[in-house]
Amino acid sequence: MFNVNDLKWIREPKEYKITDSCIEIITEPHTDLWQRTYYHFRNDNAPVLQMTTDEKYFSFTVKTDFTESHHRFDQCGIVMYLDSENWLKGSVEYENEEFQHLGSVVTNHGYSDWATTVIPADIKTMWYRFSRREDDYCIECSSDGKKFTQMRVCHMIEGNNTVQFGIYACSPEESSFKALFTDFSLTECMWKAHDGQKPDEEC
Repeated sequence: MFNVNDLKWIREPKEYKITDSCIEIITEPHTDLWQRTYYHFRNDNAPVLQMTTDEKYFSFTVKTDFTESHHRFDQCGIVMYLDSENWLKGSVEYENEEFQHLGSVVTNHGYSDWATTVIPADIKTMWYRFSRREDDYCIECSSDGKKFTQMRVCHMIEGNNTVQFGIYACSPEESSFKALFTDFSLTECMWKAHDGQKPDEEC
C-alpha cells in the first residue's frame, strides 16, 4: 500500500505540492544527478522524494506528466537514491521540439552510465514500474499504465539491504517546469523470477 506520508525529501525544492493522489514539483535551474563518466563532472543536487524499506521484493509504479517540459534535459521520473555515488533513475529527458530521450541511469560507486532510446517530443506522460528482487532491480515503462516494457535490468552494489526509492524532477540547464506524479502503487514484485537457465551453484 502506497502512502505519501512515508515519503521524505532529500534536497527539498522551493516549490511543490503534495496530496494523497498527486505530487507536483517545480524544478529549479541547474539541478541534476550525474557522476563522473564521460562528462567528467559531478552533479548531485536534484530534489528527491522517497521512502525507506527493508522489503526485498516489491514493485513501485507511478505516472509522470511532463507536459510543461520545454528545455534540453528537463526530466522527471523514478529514482532509488542511496547516496551521492550509488543510485539509479528512469525518466524522459526533453531534447528539442522533435524528439526526447527515454532512458535510465545506473550509478555504482561513483560512476554513472546512461542507456537511452529516442521517442517523439509530443509524448508528455509516462508510467514507470520499479521492481526489486534482493540486490537486483528492473525499470519498466508504459504509455498506458497497463502494458509495461523493460528498460533496464541492473545490479546495485550497495543495494542489498535497506534502500530508499521514489521520485525526482530536475532541470540541468537554465530552465524550470512543473512535473506531476500520480497513480502511485506499491505492490508485490511484478518482476517474476527467471524461468530459463538455472542459477550457477554457489561455490
